[in-house]
Amino acid sequence: MRLNYKITDIVDYINWAYFFHAWGLPAKMADIVKVHGCDACRNQWIATFPLEEREKAREAVQLYTETRRWLGLLSTRLSMKAVVEILPACSDGDDIVVLYNDKEVRLPMLRQQIPGTDGYCRCLADFIHPRGNGMEDRIGIFATSVSSPVNEGDDYHKLLTQTLADRLAEAAAECLHEQVRKRIWGYAAAEDLTIEQMHSEQFVGTRPAVGYPSMPDMSMNFLLDKILNFRQIGVSLTEHGMMQPHASVSGLMISHPQSCYFDVGSITEEQLLDYARRRELPAEQLREYVKEVGN
Repeated sequence: MRLNYKITDIVDYINWAYFFHAWGLPAKMADIVKVHGCDACRNQWIATFPLEEREKAREAVQLYTETRRWLGLLSTRLSMKAVVEILPACSDGDDIVVLYNDKEVRLPMLRQQIPGTDGYCRCLADFIHPRGNGMEDRIGIFATSVSSPVNEGDDYHKLLTQTLADRLAEAAAECLHEQVRKRIWGYAAAEDLTIEQMHSEQFVGTRPAVGYPSMPDMSMNFLLDKILNFRQIGVSLTEHGMMQPHASVSGLMISHPQSCYFDVGSITEEQLLDYARRRELPAEQLREYVKEVGN
């Protein structure tokens, strides 16, 4: 399923804390988005900060004011697209096996080598029903992308466009995930969460993204591309699996109520060799893709 979004569809899903962080401002400055736009209200908000933090607060006000103006100008120039497939799936050891077009696409996952505080070494495959247990399962495969125009203006507005595009791609993924949970897949049809609750991940299930701590291998995009055909939303892959345009996100949607986000952490040489065997790729090639190989 392919979807197109407008800025007005997804602007409320932006996680502004990450936007301000990208500009070197503390996450708490994102509270400016909740403040009425009049000068009196914004000055009152600035006054709530200690004296040594007020200059940063003023920067946040100026940045957000210009950002909202710039969003209005970009509203007809940015193209936001998404694609998602909800498919039958099962786990086979540490692999997730997806059935697509009557063929199996195997997605090898990595497992934590150091147990968490609960004593478990997690793997994303743990949250998909095992093959042969008699229970059917499904998984979501998704990608979102924001193509921004080449900005011939000053460096400030080029950077503003890029940081906004990055956040809009993530916001599109947040919006898409809500639609999947409540309507497209419908496993949480009665969900009633605020945007803030979504940002704090209070929804049922998870949305692990490629390149993030639980799925650190960017080359996983080559496997997801076999299912989704990223080019239908204008995305191509570099030789290492990075998505172009940069403002793009891909990953999985898992419905298991106990699924959670975690960091795979350091990858041992033994695990790298096992992962290479399951990926059917040379270990040295995969060594370039995974983020960290430990001793």
